[in-house]
Amino acid sequence: MQRIALIVSLALASLFPVAHAASAGKNATSSSDIEHRLLLYNTHTGERLEIVYRRGSSYVPAAIAKLDYFLRDHWTGQVRHLDPRLYDILEALTQQVGRPDSEIDIVCGYRTAASNAALRERTAGVARNSLHIQAEAIDLRMPGVSTEKLREAALALHRGGVGYYPHSDFIHVDTGRVRQWCFDCTPEQMQGD
Repeated sequence: MQRIALIVSLALASLFPVAHAASAGKNATSSSDIEHRLLLYNTHTGERLEIVYRRGSSYVPAAIAKLDYFLRDHWTGQVRHLDPRLYDILEALTQQVGRPDSEIDIVCGYRTAASNAALRERTAGVARNSLHIQAEAIDLRMPGVSTEKLREAALALHRGGVGYYPHSDFIHVDTGRVRQWCFDCTPEQMQGD
């Protein structure tokens, strides 16, 4: 009799997997329910944003639009749709350094070509064809985490370019090809290269 009950139970579980998962435990969570969130501070505008930008594998369109605005060219106010994989890199960085709920300071997101050219005239280390112009790069730091540690974490992700600017105290991440550089670094600072 117990064997028949077990067979019936297994048959019902295969017909109703959701009900079976719920009865198996309250911690059963579908990967499509997992919320991916960011907590950001824009160092130029003073704005803060806490947002769920993706649920499971689906980006949240309204959240992406808010992020695009948040990461606008702070000189001109121009908004451009950023590569959403950047947000995945940011979230992965917080996890990689063991601080998944920490705030990230945004130094630069999108830049127009004109803003990039003006910055090149005033500042060394700005690429002529920067991926910031293509809305595929973000410069950042994380309070309480050294930029050296943040750089190591970004390199470990192998998800795009990683630049290290120790004198300006930020790192650059982008969704371009995997590569790395260290601007105006001492030989000791280049050891991660």
